[in-house]
Amino acid sequence: MQHSAGQAIVCAVRPHGEVGAIVRCMTEEHGLLAGYVQGARGRVLRPVLIPGNVVKGDWRARVIGQLASLSVEPVHSRAHLLGEPLAAAAIEWACTLTASAVPEAYPYPRLFSALDGLLAAVELAPAARGWAPAMARYEALLLSELGYGGEDLVAGEGTAAALKAMASQREALLLHVLGEKRADIMAARERLVDRLKRAVA
Repeated sequence: MQHSAGQAIVCAVRPHGEVGAIVRCMTEEHGLLAGYVQGARGRVLRPVLIPGNVVKGDWRARVIGQLASLSVEPVHSRAHLLGEPLAAAAIEWACTLTASAVPEAYPYPRLFSALDGLLAAVELAPAARGWAPAMARYEALLLSELGYGGEDLVAGEGTAAALKAMASQREALLLHVLGEKRADIMAARERLVDRLKRAVA
């Protein structure tokens, strides 16, 4: 029996079967982990399994390589941000990028820490100025951790500087990280960039 447990950030929820879902979470110790959650789309678990939320997860698999069964308990919810278009777009992109780009079951403690800090900043700061540079830095860190390019610092603070950095990183994300999945995933990024541009217009 393979067993992992710990605090995790929900990154992606994909319906599977009638009421279940395959959930991908970012953990500090084990990196990105996937698991099947029975009843994920039911009344109790649906508000818990929202990307950006923090849960306590327990993954159990009978053999190596098998999709684990996952049970979750709520730790911290960011569901209240779903009604904030800019914050919701930021959380969607950060979680979608993580779930799509990070290899499963490889620890990336720096990425976990950066994602945790980024989501906390989005939650605490209503204005993008407070977290937009952290979003650009998270993209740069992810590229660096996966072996594609340097970890360039965002030149200056504020939303305009972040947008400039994100524009320079777009091609690297397309070429090296997202591959064939690029269209659906980049749509989430374009929504965020569009809303950031409106915020500084």
